[in-house]
Amino acid sequence: MAKVIAHSLFSDFDINLFKSGKHYRLYEKFGSHITTLDGVEGTYFAVWAPSAKAVSVIGDFNYWMEGEHQLNVRWDESGIWEGFIPNVGKGSTYKYKIQSNNNDIKTEKADPYARRCEHPPKTASVVWEDNYSWKDTKWMKKRKKNNALDAPYSVYEVHLGSWKRKIEENRFLSYTELSEELVTYVKDMNFTHVELMPVMEYPYDPSWGYQLTGYFAPTSRFGYPEEFKLLVDKLHQNNIGIILDWVPSHFPEDAHGLGFFDGTCLYEHPDKRKGYHPDWKSLIFNYGRNEIKSFLISNAIFWLDQYHADGLRVDAVASMLFLDYSRDEGEWEPNIYGGRENLDAIAFMKELNEEVYKSFPDVQTIAEESTSFPMVSKPTFLGGLGFGMKWMMGWMHDTLQYFAKEPVYRKHHQNDLTFSMTYAFTENFMLPLSHDEVVYGKSSMLRKMPGDEWQSFANLRLLYSYMFTHPGTKLLFQGAEFGQSEEWNFQESLDWHLTQYNVHKGVQKLIKDLNAFYKKEPALHQKQFSAEGFEWIDYTDAENSVLVYIRHGNEASDDIIIASNMTPIPREQYRIGLPKMGKLKEIFNSDLKKYSGTGDFKNKIMTSEKKEWQFRAHSVEITIPPLGMVAFKYQIPKK
Repeated sequence: MAKVIAHSLFSDFDINLFKSGKHYRLYEKFGSHITTLDGVEGTYFAVWAPSAKAVSVIGDFNYWMEGEHQLNVRWDESGIWEGFIPNVGKGSTYKYKIQSNNNDIKTEKADPYARRCEHPPKTASVVWEDNYSWKDTKWMKKRKKNNALDAPYSVYEVHLGSWKRKIEENRFLSYTELSEELVTYVKDMNFTHVELMPVMEYPYDPSWGYQLTGYFAPTSRFGYPEEFKLLVDKLHQNNIGIILDWVPSHFPEDAHGLGFFDGTCLYEHPDKRKGYHPDWKSLIFNYGRNEIKSFLISNAIFWLDQYHADGLRVDAVASMLFLDYSRDEGEWEPNIYGGRENLDAIAFMKELNEEVYKSFPDVQTIAEESTSFPMVSKPTFLGGLGFGMKWMMGWMHDTLQYFAKEPVYRKHHQNDLTFSMTYAFTENFMLPLSHDEVVYGKSSMLRKMPGDEWQSFANLRLLYSYMFTHPGTKLLFQGAEFGQSEEWNFQESLDWHLTQYNVHKGVQKLIKDLNAFYKKEPALHQKQFSAEGFEWIDYTDAENSVLVYIRHGNEASDDIIIASNMTPIPREQYRIGLPKMGKLKEIFNSDLKKYSGTGDFKNKIMTSEKKEWQFRAHSVEITIPPLGMVAFKYQIPKK
């Protein structure tokens, strides 16, 4: 077989951008690219290994023999090794054999920029390209509106390996099967978006995808890259957006991965106080190194560009922000100002968001960030990190803590629910009930609820109704939408058989209707990140554990009045103050029979009285079901 022929895809400008940390399309240059040179078909390879003495491409085309196809190092001290190998094409498996200047250490590494990887436990990269023809033009043209901050944004979080399985064959659904079954289900349930737990290649199933080795390759567990594109395409064709879980916070030490790549700490920070994560026993990127910034930002852009993703949920942002995250005294070093903030990581995140929104102004980045670090979802020109949204972890914690209490004790903990409104508009918050809340002994959402079967399901319906009427966007993990009984197990399918039972089917219908309600009513989404969109009527009735509030849209006629009863005692003839006179019509009730509620506590059209109540000139008596929520709108007189 012919040896390596000198060839390059890099211009001097590319090299300057790469070395300055400003090249955000590195996937067009690095990796393996099928091409034709002087009439001969083959593959161009390029890899960054600045501490290497020699780099060979080893693969099934040369019996994995080192030295058969040795790449050429560039003259410009960029540390890039490259070359063209004739007659190597699509489907060829390969790795880089790297001999380091560091005591002649040799490593065998998968390609950091590979578009496809072998199915684990195999670890080689695969030469790949596809000519997928997208059919989502209609979605792409209008997605700016669908992904806007004033649009309904209800996310169904999915782990592809356990959402549904072919039980008789004991296997995952493929991307192609998911493009039918998952898409049909999500559309029927009225979710606006799907969020996929990491689909980038990862070697270890129990990591759920959060330990990545193939940052540019959709995992081969479920099929080929073009089949993943089909899944995205089908979601878009059905008016559903897709968010990808993205992990720039850490990566595993697997021998074929990024760690100790060229015999040195190339991708990871060389100081273990900044380069090793004690919780996850993984390595942390060196955010201050320009080439690493280019790698990570290029990766984010890659999924938005090549796979038409509508957003990125950025994992473990808090671990990136703070030098002392999960570290005891003496295990971390303060920054140059004596603080605990990781200044390099902060600069990286700002640059990431600036480039994402510059290139794709119609997508969203969402931070999973659990601290009170300020302005995470504010623009960088105001001093923020530049994310579009941030998970509201405080709301999640306080709300689940409240709902876990027996109703008789809730009157002493009303503040657990009302506290969220003191900071609800400091960020663009997403309310998450995610996978993290239903594993490791935390129990399923249903099992968190106290009481007998009726009360447990009523509490769950009330929790979801409260969530969907609270300001902010929404996220619900798979299985929670029908009251999955058991904790999530990544190795097993969800318990779909439960949906044959009325109580589970009722929760499922409730989520479907709440999604439709959230989409239909402007007051629930137009001002979801603004204090103008929320107004308390009464949060002081702790004795009865009742909350009453208004959600406002752009038009006064869009106002919705919401009342929740957190006890199993129905509140009949319960008077609430009103902002104006008029007739009220019930438009939502979590206690209806179709949701497996009692169906006994409905409100007929009611006319307000000119009776002062709760510091308002008008009021009305309503019925609030036990462990239920009701919502009302003013009836507009017919002309």
